[in-house]
Amino acid sequence: MTDPDVHTLTGPYVLDALPEDERAGFEAHLAECAFCTTEVAELREAAVKLATPVATPPPPALKANVLAAIEHTRQLPPLVPGESPTPVAQRRFSRRSVLALAAAALAVAGAGGVAIDQYREKTDAVQANERMAAVLTQPDARTVRGPVAGGGQATVVASAQADAAVVVLRNLPKLSGNRTWQLWMIDPSQTAHSVGLASGDEAQVLNGDVTGMVAFGLTVEPPGGSTKPTLPAAALIPMT
Repeated sequence: MTDPDVHTLTGPYVLDALPEDERAGFEAHLAECAFCTTEVAELREAAVKLATPVATPPPPALKANVLAAIEHTRQLPPLVPGESPTPVAQRRFSRRSVLALAAAALAVAGAGGVAIDQYREKTDAVQANERMAAVLTQPDARTVRGPVAGGGQATVVASAQADAAVVVLRNLPKLSGNRTWQLWMIDPSQTAHSVGLASGDEAQVLNGDVTGMVAFGLTVEPPGGSTKPTLPAAALIPMT
């Protein structure tokens, strides 16, 4: 493995997919590489969020509906002429099987009662990842980062060629009241252009208002945001 190659191992490392010898070598490198340390932290945060299940209690009537359906469901197949009747013990076993199936259905419903919503959320997440990848893989993509007042960090990966950017906000302080974070891009004339709102730690893809911008700004604003940034800014990161 060449030295440049070691920087490509952050993903396999976070997924615990490295052989033991490569893992040990990468961890030795990690102790000295601030870039990889930051990337590993961000990937772990993303992995935790993606792995967090969305559980919703089942509708109140679901259990009653399942149990009512059981009472009208044939427990055994119809008797075919020439076959001997099924023993009573087998009938009881079949009844228990149906009850177990009903319990399993309730458990599945309880673990994910909004399967359609989950599917949509997964689809949205996949599409968001694809949009991020489209920016991160641009040949002119450039990364800048800076601290946020009160704690936390803002990272911006911008591509003038795609006129898009990925903004990652991490460990931001909690805002009091109904305040919100607002994102800005600043042009060479020092005019700030609003590019979105954020409730806290998250990653966003910004499309447009990126090419030619000289700085990224982050401010605390009233609900719904402001037409002009409230100063002083929580973060102001040069992009040139």
